[in-house]
Amino acid sequence: MDVPADDDPFEEQRERTANPMRRLFAAYGEERRGVFAVGVVASILARVLDLLPPLLLGIAVDAIFLDEGPFDLPLVPGRWLPTDPERQFWLIVGIVLVSYLGGAALHWVRNWGWNRFAQYVQHAIRTDTYDAMQRLNMTFFADKQTGEMMSVLSNDVNRLERFLNDGLNAAFRLGVMVIGIAAILLWMNPQLAVVALLPVPLIAVFTYRFVETIQPKYAEVRSTVGQVNSRLENNLGGIQVIKTSSTEGYEADRVEEVSGDYFDANWDAIETRIKFFPGLRVLAGIGFALTFTIGGLWVFRGEGPWLFTGTLRPGEFVAFILYTQRFIWPMAQFGQIINMYQRAYASAARIFGLMDEDAGIDEATDAAELAVTDGRVEYDDVTFGYEEAPILDGVSFEAGGGETVALVGPTGAGKSTALKLLLRMYDVDEGAVRVDGTDVREVTLASLRGAIGYVSQETFLFYGTVRENITYGTFGADDEEVEAAAAAAEAHEFVTNLPDGYDTMVGERGVKLSGGQRQRLAIARAMLKDPEILILDEATSDVDTETEMLIQRSLDRLTADRTTFVIAHRLSTVKDADGIVVLDDGEVVERGTHEELLAADGLYASLWGVQAGEIDALPAEFVERATERGARADVDADLDD
Repeated sequence: MDVPADDDPFEEQRERTANPMRRLFAAYGEERRGVFAVGVVASILARVLDLLPPLLLGIAVDAIFLDEGPFDLPLVPGRWLPTDPERQFWLIVGIVLVSYLGGAALHWVRNWGWNRFAQYVQHAIRTDTYDAMQRLNMTFFADKQTGEMMSVLSNDVNRLERFLNDGLNAAFRLGVMVIGIAAILLWMNPQLAVVALLPVPLIAVFTYRFVETIQPKYAEVRSTVGQVNSRLENNLGGIQVIKTSSTEGYEADRVEEVSGDYFDANWDAIETRIKFFPGLRVLAGIGFALTFTIGGLWVFRGEGPWLFTGTLRPGEFVAFILYTQRFIWPMAQFGQIINMYQRAYASAARIFGLMDEDAGIDEATDAAELAVTDGRVEYDDVTFGYEEAPILDGVSFEAGGGETVALVGPTGAGKSTALKLLLRMYDVDEGAVRVDGTDVREVTLASLRGAIGYVSQETFLFYGTVRENITYGTFGADDEEVEAAAAAAEAHEFVTNLPDGYDTMVGERGVKLSGGQRQRLAIARAMLKDPEILILDEATSDVDTETEMLIQRSLDRLTADRTTFVIAHRLSTVKDADGIVVLDDGEVVERGTHEELLAADGLYASLWGVQAGEIDALPAEFVERATERGARADVDADLDD
């Protein structure tokens, strides 16, 4: 089954990348041109030495063993050569040994140069690609799966390394062989050399057609690899859900489906490849057979057959056959190199396409460092939409320095999106978000995000120790500061009871800890950062009542004397906020204190009634709107809550 082009999540990036291989060498080869030159020069010299033994064998056969020609060595004056046959023999033996020993040393140098160059490029391009990827805005990540991005960082980068190390190395090596052998054949016997070189144009045409055919097939293979990686990564991340739902069979079928797509795409490319190489060998074999036939008749008859003239000595014929074999096989191997090149080309196109992706969040060239004084935050007529879907429309509200402002509303109302605009995860379409009167687009991203602490509902812990996770982003903190932050977050006691205390490994994504423990470590991380502005995004929604009490105590400490925004569905946690902003369908529909909003008997009062269990007393319009919201799967829900 062919994989449609639009199945490739990086098709747009790949198609807009021009000359990716040329760019690869221009961007990453320049810094290591010395190592690259070592590999190239060593490849050339090693192959030159490899070409000496057959030539010397032919000279030895004719001049020493059969006495049918003079003892001449190319580029060596005759007066330097011995006249005694036995001394001539030992000279040949000595040169052959030196050529093999020198060739071995040069092959080591060649491999060192190419491997060093390839490893450097692999390291540099992987780190640059990752750095470019992590700087993209959240819209990009909403459209891509983790496995697809891992496929670029791992599989595509590794394919480039294999081509640079093996393919490019082989290309230079075989190029020297082909050019060198062709030159020697033409020097030895131009007429017979024409016969030996006859298949070259046919091989070139055959190879060109192969390249045209295989290139789109490899693009399809790269696409399906990303799909397989995404499916496997998604399933392994959700293995607990799969087991508790008894859906192993269903997921096995889905893996089989994407693996089947990869099988079909890859087999299509393999079929093309396995047809190409035997055909290449046939063309090469025909050239060898013709050379052997004409050369054999020439030596056997003592004169050139058919249109050929002159003489061909046995030693020359032996050397000619040996060189022809060495010549034909490299010509066949060029197909393998082109095969590797096409794979690398497809990978390079995806890598550079990803690097060229518009980050979406541009930092002004004259951006200043944000200096928070009061911590006052203002949303001024903010409008924002994701692609064609409107998220926020004319949103305006303000938080004074040190105040706590809660954002509440139904799912998908735009609460989280509004606060991500403060962090510049996205940029407003219209209006402005200001901190102490300064538009957040006019300050550096590092200073803006450094002034804001963020604690979300879905706490993420990195694989590492408890200490490493608390100090993440505040890497210079000492043990005393770490423990103080943990104590303030109600985390110190449970941490000290862990097997290795603060040096306990938390497992991937903190799997060894409970949800409440992970959340308290996230709060400790924010406390250690000590930000001027704090965002709490559903920080207690997924924990039990007792844990919520502990977390709420730590949050009370964290929010003291700093501007704080709280997003909560559990309204009891925000009723004491200095101000409450009610959002619905991306608009501010109410604002005020808890008592003022209850008295207004609007949306907030209805939401409060839901949590108080007063379902029967809810307005019919509210119930109808809630039903509509639950039935539609709007894109803003993906971005927001």
